[in-house]
Amino acid sequence: MPSLTDLVPDPTALETLHTGSTWAEGPCWIPATRTLRWSDIPGDRILQWAASDGSVSVYADGVEFTNGRTLDHDGSVVQCSHGLRRVERDRDGVVTLITARWGGVAYNSPNDVVVARDGSVWFTDPAYGITQPREGHPGVREYGDHWVFRCGPDGEDLRPVALDVDEPNGLAFSPDERVLYVASSDGDRPVIRAYDVVTDGPAAPGVPGVRVKNGRDLVRFAPGEGVPDGIRVDEDGRIWSSAAVGVFVYEPDGTRIGVVPVSETVANLCFGGDDGRDLFVTATTSVHRIRTTARDAARR
Repeated sequence: MPSLTDLVPDPTALETLHTGSTWAEGPCWIPATRTLRWSDIPGDRILQWAASDGSVSVYADGVEFTNGRTLDHDGSVVQCSHGLRRVERDRDGVVTLITARWGGVAYNSPNDVVVARDGSVWFTDPAYGITQPREGHPGVREYGDHWVFRCGPDGEDLRPVALDVDEPNGLAFSPDERVLYVASSDGDRPVIRAYDVVTDGPAAPGVPGVRVKNGRDLVRFAPGEGVPDGIRVDEDGRIWSSAAVGVFVYEPDGTRIGVVPVSETVANLCFGGDDGRDLFVTATTSVHRIRTTARDAARR
C-alpha cells in the first residue's frame, strides 16, 4: 500500500487560490478553457478560476443555488440545481433541463452528479436545498425519501438505483465502473457505501437496464472527523473524500492511507490541471490546490 506522501508529496503544501465564497462547493475542471468552476451556494453564483493568470471571475449569478457538477463527454457541464430541484446541462452558458421530476413528483434538491462512459447521468438527491434556508427554497420531500437516481443523457430511462443511503451526497465510479461509491452525510452514521453495478438483467420486473445491488458500508468516519461529502476515485481505484478536517484517501477496500489536513471544513474536491494531477479542494470560504501523483479515473 502506498503512503500518503507517495500520493501527495507534500501534504502541507496547500495553496489557496481564492477566498470569499460563502460555502464553496461543486468544483469541476474545464480542460478546454483551463479553468476551475465551482458554486458559492448561499451566494447564488458560480465562480471560475483561470489557470492562465490566476484570476477569479463570476461565471454566472442568480443561478438557483447550483451545487455539484461534472464534465460531460462533449465538454459541456452537467450540474445540480437546488433551487429548481433539477439536473441541468450548461453548454457554453446556455442552460437546459435534463430532468426535474420522477413519477410525477419533484426531486428534493439534486446535489452531486457523475456521467458514466455510456453517457448516463447518475445523481444524488438529499434535501439540503429545501431544508437549509441559505441553500435553496423551502419545500417538502415529495417522494418522502432521499435516493440516488440514474437517467439517460437527455433524461430518458429515469429510475432510482440506490434507495438505502441515509443522506446521499457525493458519488463516483470505480475505474471499470463496476462499483458505484456514494457518500452518506448522515451525522449519526457518516459512511461511504459501495454498490455493485449490474448490467446483465432487469432493474425491476419488466424494466431492463442497469441497476445496483449488494450495497455495503465501505468506509466509516470516526467522531470528530466530520461527514463525507464530495468524493473522487483515481486511476488506481483509490477513493478521495472530503470531510470536516481535510481530504481522506482510501484504498479500494476501504483501508485508510492518510489525511491531507485543511483548515476549513472541506465540502468537495476534483482532479484537474493540465496533466490532471492537481487536486482542487473547496472548503467553506476558500478554494485550494495541492499537487498529487494521481489522476481522476474519469479523466477523458
